[in-house]
Amino acid sequence: MPEGRDDVRRQSIFGASLAVVVAMGLSACGGDDSGASKTVRVTLANHVWTDNVKQALPEFEKQTGLKVELTQLGEDQLSDQYNVKLNAGSSDIDVMMYRPLQEGKLFAKNKYLADLSEQVKSNKDWDFSDFQANPVEATTHEGKPVGVPIITEQEVLYYRKDLLAKAGLSAPPKTLDELTAAAAKIKAAEPGVAGFIARTGKSAAVTQFSSFLYSFGGDFVDSSGKAAVNSDAAKQAYALYGKLIKDSGPANVSTDMGWPEAMAIFTQGKAAFYTEANSLYKNATDPAKSKVADKVGFAVFPAGPAGSKPYNIPSWALGVNANSENTGNAWKFVEWATSKAQTLAQQKSGVPGARTSVWANPEGTSTFPKDMVEAIEASTKSGVSHDRPLVVKIPEAREIVGQPIVDAITGKDAAAAADTANAAFQKFLDDEAK
Repeated sequence: MPEGRDDVRRQSIFGASLAVVVAMGLSACGGDDSGASKTVRVTLANHVWTDNVKQALPEFEKQTGLKVELTQLGEDQLSDQYNVKLNAGSSDIDVMMYRPLQEGKLFAKNKYLADLSEQVKSNKDWDFSDFQANPVEATTHEGKPVGVPIITEQEVLYYRKDLLAKAGLSAPPKTLDELTAAAAKIKAAEPGVAGFIARTGKSAAVTQFSSFLYSFGGDFVDSSGKAAVNSDAAKQAYALYGKLIKDSGPANVSTDMGWPEAMAIFTQGKAAFYTEANSLYKNATDPAKSKVADKVGFAVFPAGPAGSKPYNIPSWALGVNANSENTGNAWKFVEWATSKAQTLAQQKSGVPGARTSVWANPEGTSTFPKDMVEAIEASTKSGVSHDRPLVVKIPEAREIVGQPIVDAITGKDAAAAADTANAAFQKFLDDEAK
């Protein structure tokens, strides 16, 4: 996903080898695979998580006697391969790394993902209950686990500590109203510096807009599954998001920005506040990438009328191909790769995981800024398990629900835009249900 689902791979990594902890993650794996292939065919995305796993594979193979045949692909190639092989009912993929919120519903609907209900209960030491509730919800279909989350993201507030101090603000904004006021104050006082920046492209902005929507008490659909992007809450969220960028954003702001463009404005010292995925934080704190690396702070997403409700999602998960003929050994790989030991090692290298115990372990947070850890901990308690509409045709849906964002930024009537989008989104939902 260009706008940020593979963002962690762009972060600098501390180089810690995971191999030394592999044996710790190999508690009784379960599953009798006598007669099954000893080669587990694993397809993974280009990602820091994958690079770390590759370092540890030799020890995993030594401990289990299995051979891992790993295919590593870019996201577009990965999607193409899944489209071809899974559609054809191919059995030559055993384990697959997938994006629960981008293709999870499609995969589950088409029965590409194996039901893991029995596997997740088979090993108490592995402990499925240790995984955060939001990511588990996103990897569950019709009450059955079909994936195991491996990488998580939450939306947080990035801010400039020096600009807040200069403006006489003792702490980052705790509410969206405070954010609006602080952004306006700093823009008025600092020539050439925007008070606020965020994604503006109608598709790219949807995921980050979602936290505004939830914090106003809205969602993309209502409890009955009907389009809800013209609810009072949604209209207020669209209006505020647009107002923040229109009134407090950069002059002549583009309406086609994804995270790289928005991040560049922030890291060049041209904005005071920025709401974005936490997985990108090293772009802001790395002196090689950021002119304000020593001036950046992080805070939980500001509260709206419904409280602070940022998304808390799994950007990637591992699943087992329902047509695999080697599901027992496939699960052994999944269980090992998502074990407490492996999750801890991944997190120490900068990859945020989904295990509660690892976030509670000082080792698991030792490489993250203290205020980032606090923001993440708060987000996991109040977070929402999706950051976009939960539909099969995600790109089309994002284009529809993202249009009012652009309209609000450009000064058009946000409420009217939401009404238009809602009608189009409802037609989309009706067509998809046929």
